[in-house]
Amino acid sequence: MINASSWTVQYLFVAFVALFAGPILSKLPAAQSFPVTLFGLSGPQTIRLIVEESGLVILCILSIRAFRQMPDNGRGFSFLRQLVLPMTTLFMVIVTDKTLRVVGLSLIDRFGPARYMIAYIAALTLTGLWITTAWLLNLNALHRLFSKPVPSPRRKEPPPSIDDTEDIHQEEECHDPETTHHISPSQSGQPAMLGRYKVLKELGRGSMGVVYLGKDPTIQRFVAIKTMRLDEIDDVDKLQEVKARFFQEAESTGRLSHPNIVTIFDAGEENDLGYIAMEMLQGTTLKQWSRKPNLLPLEKVIPILATVAEAMDYAHQQGVVHRDIKPANIMLTTEEVVKVMDFGIAKMATSSKTQTNIVLGTPTYMSPEQIAGKKVDGRSDIFSLAVVMFELLTGRPPFTADNVSALLFAIAHTPHLSVKAIRPDLPPTIKKILDRALQKDPVHRYRRAGEFAMELRSSLEGLAA
Repeated sequence: MINASSWTVQYLFVAFVALFAGPILSKLPAAQSFPVTLFGLSGPQTIRLIVEESGLVILCILSIRAFRQMPDNGRGFSFLRQLVLPMTTLFMVIVTDKTLRVVGLSLIDRFGPARYMIAYIAALTLTGLWITTAWLLNLNALHRLFSKPVPSPRRKEPPPSIDDTEDIHQEEECHDPETTHHISPSQSGQPAMLGRYKVLKELGRGSMGVVYLGKDPTIQRFVAIKTMRLDEIDDVDKLQEVKARFFQEAESTGRLSHPNIVTIFDAGEENDLGYIAMEMLQGTTLKQWSRKPNLLPLEKVIPILATVAEAMDYAHQQGVVHRDIKPANIMLTTEEVVKVMDFGIAKMATSSKTQTNIVLGTPTYMSPEQIAGKKVDGRSDIFSLAVVMFELLTGRPPFTADNVSALLFAIAHTPHLSVKAIRPDLPPTIKKILDRALQKDPVHRYRRAGEFAMELRSSLEGLAA
């Protein structure tokens, strides 16, 4: 995603250069002695050709970038996104004509002035039809840009009980008493549209808010849409800060392109709802295999965990930390593909909460530095994945307690259980890997998730031998 105001300034400046800078520069006295000439042209003609064509190339790059990265929020962004390509095409037709009439008269004469004029008029007409069609098809988005959003009705509800977000892609709501995700009250009615997406039904509740099944009618693609309420933030400055952080985090996670990370397609805002549209999956999360008697064999668990670690390593290199690695956020699809879900979602959710409605994450899988409120990096995700590994191998987490406060204290200060004490059949290398990844001090853990992945795959090779 891109900054619309910054992009608009750049686009208008380059369009001005493409249209007017060439003729202006070519009339300067210094142009007569310009040392470089192309295609047998004079110095002023060469300057005009270089400036105008360079402007067109940059204009095309800006347009393609806007079309690919501008968030489709169903309002101003959507309108601008659909108009940018036809408008740029119009600029190209006009500038190319101006250039040919000055420096390419021989080409026009060779083609035939009458035929050239017919082709030029036809190009203008087709481009005009394209612009008009795009304008009319996206007129509703333009209207929504200038219309005042209708505030959605609020209803007072008791704060929901502590729950956990199970697989949002399985289209059901699940609850887990170990999670401290405090969910904002849902809106009283389901929206019909979020941006360009048609909302089909509610899938469940997540750390950000309500999760919907949506459909992109343009390409007939189903998506999972996570929403975040913005109308509960009364302070205007705080609201702008939350929006900026929300879209900034959505942009950074949206840049992630990895076969084992769920893809974010789009992010936007619609009537006091921030939303993120992401890849819709079918499969089962690892939560199903985190308790006895459903534990997976070691030969299957290790490759899954190594794949997750490799996906985490890729994200960390892009500057994105997950912050909420847990079995419910790792899916094994029906095609047996490992997918890590919700990169960056925990940070987005936290940015929207007030002092009385804070997302703490999932305590069982939090790292000691998360509990201490320190700045986290990729090593925090390594600790969380090690907790997941321990749970998948033994059917229980390495830290347990009677209440949340005691659990947080145990994670921060108490040594973890020995995996060999629960599973004596496991090889010593597995215990060694877990002991290192579960170190309280991140300095003593693996420096990168990639190293964690390598150790896991090496242990698997040792089992095969």
